[in-house]
Amino acid sequence: MKSQSIFMLLAAAAVLSAAPARALEKGAAAPQFDLQGLDGAVKLAKLQGKVVYVDFWASWCGPCRQSFPWMNEMQAKYGAKGLQIVGVNVDANSADARQFLSTTPARFAIGFDPQGATPRSYGIKGMPSSVLIGPDGKVLLEHSGFRDADRADLESKIQNALGAVK
Repeated sequence: MKSQSIFMLLAAAAVLSAAPARALEKGAAAPQFDLQGLDGAVKLAKLQGKVVYVDFWASWCGPCRQSFPWMNEMQAKYGAKGLQIVGVNVDANSADARQFLSTTPARFAIGFDPQGATPRSYGIKGMPSSVLIGPDGKVLLEHSGFRDADRADLESKIQNALGAVK
């Protein structure tokens, strides 16, 4: 089991380092993505006009297990007000992601990116990382990691972004 975890960490590092990654600047247009999801295609372009919280995660990521219940809560609380959370899984094997989801369910959109192209285009360097995108498609915030102490600040940023939804 330990060797499998080490292999997964090395594989994820290879996926994330395969191309130079630069963090997105606040105010930059969020890179588009079109991913296969649990319930069909997950396309950023179809979410124009909404506030989108894109969360990059992996099955081996401990903090991801903590962030999912919070993201479920945020989607339930703010979905009707214009929020869409999108979880982008970077596991090379989608079976690992599906196993994670069987014990840590997501009540928001999930897309699979086993090649890691989306996190590279966003400049993601670790799991979990999230990007808050405004209704105009521009980056409002990039956040790395997830701790209990982050919850209130992230929710406040979501609330502020929702204030811009027409």
